[in-house]
Amino acid sequence: MKSPKSLLILLTLIFSVSVKVSAQKTVTVDITKVTHTVNRTINMSGSSQKPTLHINSKYDAGFAVIKHRDFKNGEITFEVKGEDIFQKSFVGFAFHIQNDSTYEAIYFRPFNFRSDNELRKKHAVQYISLPGNDWPKLREASPLKYEQPIGEDVNPAEWFKVRIKVEAKMISVYVNENPKPCLEVVPLSNLNSGKIAFWTGSESAGDFRNLKITEN
Repeated sequence: MKSPKSLLILLTLIFSVSVKVSAQKTVTVDITKVTHTVNRTINMSGSSQKPTLHINSKYDAGFAVIKHRDFKNGEITFEVKGEDIFQKSFVGFAFHIQNDSTYEAIYFRPFNFRSDNELRKKHAVQYISLPGNDWPKLREASPLKYEQPIGEDVNPAEWFKVRIKVEAKMISVYVNENPKPCLEVVPLSNLNSGKIAFWTGSESAGDFRNLKITEN
């Protein structure tokens, strides 16, 4: 027969494991619940089981904030479709949003996916941390440190899957089912919690669906 102390230790371990598993549960986020938009308008299409959120094109960046509890660390997965139009397709995801101009984001330039220009290909996926670290500053100060090629052949006008792994000291980005990250960066801000949003860059529209969040 186990002693009361042994039983207490066992119950504590079971509880700790249960809490950890529960905390890492993946949830499908209802993307029809948008709390507000910034410099954009949106519309929904598709079925109620698989809705698609469309963000319109407008000058300067903008985003649609999805109703969800503040995101800290974990994994963000979604599907996105941009366009094969030079300098007019920037699509991605913003997180740790504090306000309309303070957040981190990962975004893609689909028009560079299959470019014949090797340098443009290396500008396919980008990390930014606003307001202090937008892409022009990062490209000039640290070339190809915060942007990289996606590492596989993806049709720039078709849907592709994105997985963003956010940790306190590393952000990793994966495309489709590739187990190797196409981008790994150390965060440039001290933001560690905030709202989440689908994001598009200047003069860019985008379609988004199938958002899932796994929080640590």
